[in-house]
This record gives sequence, structure tokens and C-alpha cells, in this order.
Amino acid sequence: MSTPVVELEGIVVTYRTGLLGGEGFDAVRDVSLSIGEGETVGLVGESGSGKTTLGRVCLGLQRPTKGTMRFGGDPFGGLRQRRGQLSIVLQHPEWALNPRLRCGASVEEPLLVLGVGSGERKQRVAAMLDNVGLDAGFVSRYPGQLSGGQRQRVAIARALVTQPRFIVFDEAVSALDVSVQAQVLNLIADLQKEHGFGALFISHDLAATRYLSHRIAVMYKGEIVEDAPSETFYGTPDHPYSRALMSAIA
Repeated sequence: MSTPVVELEGIVVTYRTGLLGGEGFDAVRDVSLSIGEGETVGLVGESGSGKTTLGRVCLGLQRPTKGTMRFGGDPFGGLRQRRGQLSIVLQHPEWALNPRLRCGASVEEPLLVLGVGSGERKQRVAAMLDNVGLDAGFVSRYPGQLSGGQRQRVAIARALVTQPRFIVFDEAVSALDVSVQAQVLNLIADLQKEHGFGALFISHDLAATRYLSHRIAVMYKGEIVEDAPSETFYGTPDHPYSRALMSAIA
């Protein structure tokens, strides 16, 4: 088994309703999950099941109400000490790319935050764009001049340029057409083999999840009701809700 990069234990996230913090509901209920280096865990479930909230917990963007989180075997700590080690690729690349910035500048931004020197920044941006299949000319182009697939490649380059240890892909291919989806999924798989990052792949698309994920975690009403190797899940899912998900695509 690969070394865990993210470990969650007994995670609860409670949202309070009302201005005075009255009654609340648990968006995430007693979730424990481990994701290893070089491993992709696919997180599936219906809308409102808690998937995105759990992804935010993994990135330190949402503080759990209860439970503990470790990163690389150590207490998670604050976001400042994890800068550059965590990243996210969103459903719409436009959410990550400033339309007024050239693509090279967008990819370079995370390195600026880390204080990387100018010469090294330029080298890493060029290498990362090449890594995602975009030539040097894309440095000077604006997001509006690119196709949806090209914009998502730029967003992936931006997410990877700091060489993070862990990435959340939140519906990262759902806005793309089928042929472009396949290209981006292949790209993510190849980049993971090269860079060894752990990943949480959040998706409604069970076919895309099957292609990319080593394990599948099924979320239902804030709980993980099944966590199984991909072959097991897609062959003989154990939980009734998992079987209902599978029957919906049969």
C-alpha cells in the first residue's frame, strides 16, 4: 500500500442555520478516508451528498467540526505551512483563470506566491505547459482564445506547477465533450504517473471515475457507505446505494 498523503479520521462538518447559530445539519458525518501517494480515490454520490465539502476539508479550506486530519503523516496544521503542496482543478477552468491574464501569467501566479525567482518561474511555466501538451505559444495567449479542452489543460498546468503532493479534481471533466474528456483523463493519469501526487476525483460520471480511480468511495447523506478497490466496486458493489448508482448507468 502507498504511503498515505491525506488521512481523515472521524470527520464531521456541521453547518448551523440562522444568524444565532441555531439548529444545524451534518454535511459530513463521521468520515474516515486515506489517500496514498500516487493513488486516485474516486468520490461518487448524488448532488448534496457532501462530496465537495469533503474535498474542501482535504484541502484545508473547510475546518471540520470534529475529527482529525493528517498530511504526510503529520497533523495538517495551517494552510500557510502547506502552501504549494495542495491544489485543485475545478469543473470550469474559467473559475481558475483570469480572463485578463495571459495563460503564462496565470500558470506563473502560484510560483509568485511561493517566492520562486523569476528565471526559475519562467522555466517551470514553460516546462509545465509542455507537460500538458501545450507549446510555447500558449504563454502569450488569453483564455478566451482557447478551446474548452485547452483551457482545462492550462488550469491543470497551474494546479501542478508547484509540484503539489495532493490534488482535488472537482468535476474536472464534466463540462467537456466526450472526446476532450478522454484526452484530459489520459493527461491526468500520465501526469500522476510522472509526478506521483495523490488525488481525490469528485465526479457524477461513473465511467470517468472508473477510468481514473484506483479506489471508489461512495458518499450518501454525508457518510461514506462504501470504500472499495475500483475492480471490486464495478464488479460487485456491496452497499444498496452503490448498486442503485450502478444500475442507473446500466
